[in-house]
Amino acid sequence: MLMRELYRLIYLSHNEITGNSNCIHREIGDILAISRKLNADAGITGALMFNKNCFAQILEGAHHRIQETFERIQCDPRHSRVAILDFKPIQNRSFAHWSMAYVGQENLAAQEFMQIQKDSEFDMNRLTGETIFSLLRSHLYAAEQDNSCKV
Repeated sequence: MLMRELYRLIYLSHNEITGNSNCIHREIGDILAISRKLNADAGITGALMFNKNCFAQILEGAHHRIQETFERIQCDPRHSRVAILDFKPIQNRSFAHWSMAYVGQENLAAQEFMQIQKDSEFDMNRLTGETIFSLLRSHLYAAEQDNSCKV
């Protein structure tokens, strides 16, 4: 059997979801439900982080599957100013247990993400995929250890 090379895509986008807290939570729930199903079907794993200003997401899988998924993301009106921070081949998945793990705005990681945004002023030259990857991976690993991760 031919093994396909794995890739990791890390991107940021600005949040365009409006409305009250309940409306935003409902939209994020919809995003997660659809993403988890489509990602599982496509063999994609990853994690999504959200705060009121923006999304950060990591996708892992076959190159063409990530491209298809990312095309849908870019066309989604809930995102704007989508910027790729990193897209490269990888040896192993770091988010293999999750079709789409989620770190929400009430989580410590999301608070750190907000601080990273403030410090970088959302300047893509000052934000790196490694920063986002490390933040998500460390917090999801900790959540995995105490079984509190929203997956």
